[in-house]
Amino acid sequence: MKQVFKLTIVAAILTMTYSCSEDLLDNSGNASTSQPTSSLTSAQAENAALTNPAVTAAFVNGIYGQMVQFGSGGTSGHDDFGHKAYHVFSDFLSSDMALSVSTYGWYRASITEMQAMQDFTYGDNRQVWRYYYRIIRSTNNVIAALGGNDAVPDTDINKAALAQAKTLRAHSYFYLAQFFQREWNPSEEILPLYDVAGVENVGKATAAEVYALMEKDLNDAISLFASSTWTKSVANEVDTFVTHQVLAMIKAFKGEWADAATLTQAIINASPYSILPAADVTNGFNSVYNQNSWMWGIDLTENIGLGLVSWWGQVDSFSYSYAWAGDYKVIDADLFAAIPANDARKAQFFDNPASGRHLQPLFKFYASNRIGGTSRTVTADYVYMRVEEAYLLNAEANARTGNNVAARNSLKAVVSQRVPDASYIDGLSGQALADEAYLQTRIELWGEGKSFFALKRNQATIVRGANHLSFVGVPIPYNDERLQFEIPQDEIQNNPFVNSQNQ
Repeated sequence: MKQVFKLTIVAAILTMTYSCSEDLLDNSGNASTSQPTSSLTSAQAENAALTNPAVTAAFVNGIYGQMVQFGSGGTSGHDDFGHKAYHVFSDFLSSDMALSVSTYGWYRASITEMQAMQDFTYGDNRQVWRYYYRIIRSTNNVIAALGGNDAVPDTDINKAALAQAKTLRAHSYFYLAQFFQREWNPSEEILPLYDVAGVENVGKATAAEVYALMEKDLNDAISLFASSTWTKSVANEVDTFVTHQVLAMIKAFKGEWADAATLTQAIINASPYSILPAADVTNGFNSVYNQNSWMWGIDLTENIGLGLVSWWGQVDSFSYSYAWAGDYKVIDADLFAAIPANDARKAQFFDNPASGRHLQPLFKFYASNRIGGTSRTVTADYVYMRVEEAYLLNAEANARTGNNVAARNSLKAVVSQRVPDASYIDGLSGQALADEAYLQTRIELWGEGKSFFALKRNQATIVRGANHLSFVGVPIPYNDERLQFEIPQDEIQNNPFVNSQNQ
């Protein structure tokens, strides 16, 4: 039975006073309005948390609600539907997702033709910026309510709430850093850094400072989870295994491969999650309750009211969606060709070159009973993270450190569930083994918003297949300026510290 996940966001957490270029971070959804007069202050929230721990849990639940909220990036666009919106952005930027038919124009010029990344006035820059800083503001208010960055709450529920808030803050900063910095350069000033509630405008911090906060948050969260008896009860909550994986991605991006291997091995050794069997890779990826590989996701229910403006409304060809009506999102033709014929994942995609729907993920993702265009209310769930990510990153990290045996074991654990014979992996080592882990990541996690991160940490070069509408065959390296969003015009205009740094 689906559990009801309400999107009546807790006003105390969504509207408490804290801003960075106040219009960009105004949680009211209207950039021209001031904060509601009924909002609670951080001090009031702190008092509520101390007197009633259930209030803190509600505050954290409110953050999860924001992650699926229409317009949370500050627009009314049909590409503005919370965290999963930026999985579509990043999959297009990686070029593993192709826009093969464009009827309505979503994503075409700004993302697939990469115009937004070359013009700071494009709204996509603002949308990404506003969404993740909105989540950061909410996490800062929860952290303040629980005593601040260095607090260790007395109760298990408050320890877990603080751990979740710190994980979500680090997770949001990681996405911002990946989107707004071309490559790891610790001395480069990249983002304003807000780690306390109530601060309005600051200048850009260096990448080293931003990543240091992420790592502190995640290490704190791991300690808090370990000292608590709390366990997650619903799919939308992050737990210690999600925290480990986020930290592992950060370490891998910085080239700290041994740490990434250790963190992902901890997930493999101790988590309750298991690799999806071959028979289930074409089961729709639509329910948190029959996907034991899902480490983190959202159980969407009818009362939430998602429809066309959702990830399913952009990608699923069986919903009432753009993917059904004429904006086709498909796997890159060259990546599809790299999947062996006997690989179970090959069957996730509609292989009919004579059809306009060639290479759509008709059998990987479907939200309904597979009758095209009839499902208007989304109750299919969102996947944010699967345990396969831990295995694949573990393989990649171990290959980078020369631990070929461990790398092969982790890679074969996944690939042996996809092909009849994965013994070819036994003959790989070093760079070839790391390259295979990268390829398997692209195949296994296609459409799940992870290929862009893998592209950057592997310092790879994109060469688009023939089914893209632009830049076919053009090499685009991971650090090309066209893959980096620009600090938005509003932030430069309204934050004097950022303005002065950009001059």
